[in-house]
Amino acid sequence: MAKTSPRTAPESAGLPVRHVTDRERRARLAVRHALAPAFRAGSPRAVTEAMTVLHATEPATVHLSCHARTTSLTTADVDHALHTDRGLVKQLAMRRTLFVFPRDLLPAAWAGPSARVAATERARIVADTVKAGLAADGHAWLDRARAEVVDLLATAADGRTAQEIRGALPLIDVKVSAASGVPWAASRVLTQLGATGDIVRGVNGAGWYTSRPRWTLMRHWLGDPPAALAPADGYREIVRRWLYTFGPGTEDDLLWWLGATRTIVRAALAGLGALPVTLDGGTTGWLLPDDLDEVTDPGPWAALLPVLDATVMGWRDRDFYLGPHRDQLFDRRGNAGTTAWANGRVVGCWVQDPAGLVSLRLLERVTPTEQRLLDEQAQRLTAWLDGFRVGSVYSSPAMKS
Repeated sequence: MAKTSPRTAPESAGLPVRHVTDRERRARLAVRHALAPAFRAGSPRAVTEAMTVLHATEPATVHLSCHARTTSLTTADVDHALHTDRGLVKQLAMRRTLFVFPRDLLPAAWAGPSARVAATERARIVADTVKAGLAADGHAWLDRARAEVVDLLATAADGRTAQEIRGALPLIDVKVSAASGVPWAASRVLTQLGATGDIVRGVNGAGWYTSRPRWTLMRHWLGDPPAALAPADGYREIVRRWLYTFGPGTEDDLLWWLGATRTIVRAALAGLGALPVTLDGGTTGWLLPDDLDEVTDPGPWAALLPVLDATVMGWRDRDFYLGPHRDQLFDRRGNAGTTAWANGRVVGCWVQDPAGLVSLRLLERVTPTEQRLLDEQAQRLTAWLDGFRVGSVYSSPAMKS
């Protein structure tokens, strides 16, 4: 077996327990990500749990990601899970990215990656506040701003929009020139409060494809807050779920996905008793100790996934499913556009014409069976969207060509 470098395997790791080929990794992806037809999920919550979390930077991504992994689902079903059942909750977390979390995973986020984001946001707001001359003590200013927002929302069970909050609180109705040169306003205070789990993006005041949330106190939204976790426990639980969804993955995959440190990643792997496996290409991946059995190939399948879908964004090292197409399917900042999948490989992307018809833009030749399955998914998505054209600020070169 190929030797692994200290960068890809902790010094305490034992010998690899087996080898996992790229072919098996693609089979695992099909099954665990609810993409193969026989393994589709039954609800938005089941989809989210299968994926650990869903990307929510673009609101439409959540609905499209759920559609791709279920047999029968409407946009109203997803909205119901988010805003009525509230078993799914939007939370800023890993890499300062907005995700949809299963409700029971929120304490792990608040203890680990969200707390890390909140600390970074606090430091930036404090520095920018002092630099702009709003206050000599940036921490005191932010603490006061946070308290005023919480007090305002305490009397608004249904929440308030950012515009309403800004209008009611002159303290944060300001524009500040940040160190990065990008101005910020009241939204930065709301973002920091959201990262700490004090407030949450509640009911959406617009369509499923647009984000106009009514910011709401977390305790109003969820009732009694779940029990708090220690940071190490939070990271360990998130890594556990990630390994079941995305494993085997490398340390570098986890390091990137979590937006954490190598020390945090290695502590979580050690705490879980994760075991090393070799991967095609000679790197070391990790699996949970009770998840070492080979996953059987589920048979032919195809899927059309939206921009920033959790599957395509799940690993840092993506060659086993992207092949040579990375530059065509990601923008310069590393954001994935739409993707067309055939049997665990990304073979192109999809776009819509002015009438809303979904069409494929393939980057490689596919078999007749793969072409038929892809065409079926294009027809299925066209029918589901029913003439609605999904807009996006994340367009890959392949989508633009």
